[in-house]
Amino acid sequence: MSDSDPFDEIIAEETTRDPDLAVIEAGSRTLRTQGGAPSTDVPARPEDPEVDKALREVEADLATRWGETKLEPSVSRISALMDVLGEPQRSYPSIHITGTNGKTSTARMIEALLGAFELRTGRYTSPHVQSITERISLDGAPISAERFVETYNDIKPYVEMVDGSQEYRLSFFEVLTGMAYAAFADAPVDVAVVEVGMGGSWDATNVIDGDVAVITPIDLDHTDRLGETPAAIATEKSGIIKQDATVILAQQPVDAAQVLLKKAVDVDATVAREGLEFGVVSRQVAVGGQLLTLRGLGGEYGEVYLPLHGPYQAHNAAVALAAVEAFFGVGSQRPESLDIDTVRKAFAAVSSPGRLEVVRRSPTVVLDAAHNPAGARATAEAVGEAFDFSRLIGVVGASGDKNVRGLLEAFEPIFAEVVVTQNSTHRAMDADELAAIAVEVFGEERVQVEPRLPDALEAAITLAEEEGEFAGGGVLVTGSVITVGEARLLLGRG
Repeated sequence: MSDSDPFDEIIAEETTRDPDLAVIEAGSRTLRTQGGAPSTDVPARPEDPEVDKALREVEADLATRWGETKLEPSVSRISALMDVLGEPQRSYPSIHITGTNGKTSTARMIEALLGAFELRTGRYTSPHVQSITERISLDGAPISAERFVETYNDIKPYVEMVDGSQEYRLSFFEVLTGMAYAAFADAPVDVAVVEVGMGGSWDATNVIDGDVAVITPIDLDHTDRLGETPAAIATEKSGIIKQDATVILAQQPVDAAQVLLKKAVDVDATVAREGLEFGVVSRQVAVGGQLLTLRGLGGEYGEVYLPLHGPYQAHNAAVALAAVEAFFGVGSQRPESLDIDTVRKAFAAVSSPGRLEVVRRSPTVVLDAAHNPAGARATAEAVGEAFDFSRLIGVVGASGDKNVRGLLEAFEPIFAEVVVTQNSTHRAMDADELAAIAVEVFGEERVQVEPRLPDALEAAITLAEEEGEFAGGGVLVTGSVITVGEARLLLGRG
């Protein structure tokens, strides 16, 4: 490749930018039994009262277990469950995804691409936006409430057996992981797309041997569990890199990249790096999203429309494309690229609820699940590019265990005013405590406190409407996936 190659020039720009702004976030193959684009809607409560009752009983049963923030770092319990279930996770190949931000969006893109190539997919992601059933998807759509209940009841006796043999009962996340792997085997799927819950090495999902390991950019989050530097966090996340796997490595801070590359060498994994082996060649804002040219492992893919906003989603797309190419052996077993029309069709059908999702107009209300400073910086950049707001009001409800000051500081340049609130979970930061931090960041005159989320939404919409009917006022609801999910329900989505 010559020194004047445009891709080299673009990659030079990408690899020198601030890593914080780089957030992007062999079984036989059968035809999918259900065609079409992935569902864009988050499931609502079941309409059938009996089904709804059964689902609530399962949810209540799961709620008696350790929540997702209480961990005993080992895979001993989930390994025991897989053993008594007959190792369902071994019955299909997997693509395993870790990183700090962008995991769910990347998983959805990978799922869409695989489905477009007529593979039956299973996708496991977390947390959910509105319904617990979102976490387990088959063929691009969340499993039905009936199937969720059935899967739980099928594995419940084995869960109880493991509970009785271990020092601690299986956690909420471990049981859901067992359900996902069992559901995928029962379907059966041709490939599973699995997002870690936290970290990597001791995460409950890490009883699979991912043929492809995807690592989105690493930043500081869950520092009390994973470490206080990108390198320390990378050490935990590198645990998903298995012997002879292919690693798709998004752009990383230098110290994190060193850790990940060393682990790849140790286990004879093949590495493809964003900015070197693949990347974003060009992107331009388009109506409802962006138009991309991507450099994959097998060549260039032009005129790819992605109906998602922000530079980080373009990088997610590049990572997803490289992951699917690696899964099909592009760049190793086969020299040719994937069919361009199929790739275009897949990306055009991608959705990512709660990620810069517009749920109302006049004024425009946007939901985004950014919950740490890196994610907030990426969201703020994307909002400025995708929307022409003359006055943007923030509604922020955050979890108490997050870097809330860093989150607010990232949004301060784009929020004219902020309405602080709290969601309904026990993890939510108290609205008054959040307000005290917000006043230090924004100044007292730009902060309003509304502890109830419905009141916060109403207040923010009223503030945005002060711009006038034909002006450019808008509202961004952010700070937590839970806050976004509850706002989505209140605003009539799902």
